[in-house]
Amino acid sequence: MTAGAADDGRIVSTLAAGPGGAMTDEVGVITGDVTLATVPAADGTARVEIQYTDADEWYTLTGSPVPVPPDGLAALHERLVARVESGGAARA
Repeated sequence: MTAGAADDGRIVSTLAAGPGGAMTDEVGVITGDVTLATVPAADGTARVEIQYTDADEWYTLTGSPVPVPPDGLAALHERLVARVESGGAARA
């Protein structure tokens, strides 16, 4: 997994989705090499977006947006990465 932060505060990681992939609102389950982004919002929530790595389209990880927990956006992102790596139609 690789991770990085962008100017808008989003945290982005590339990883391999585990068996059963990740569930999206738009296209159902996606599998394989993916990029996951956790994007902070002004209301204390975060959008969770996912795409096939190097694709143009981003999808909403089902269950997004989610509240940012007291331990912060980075901790939330790490937990989301772990879910997607575990697979099983992972959700936010």
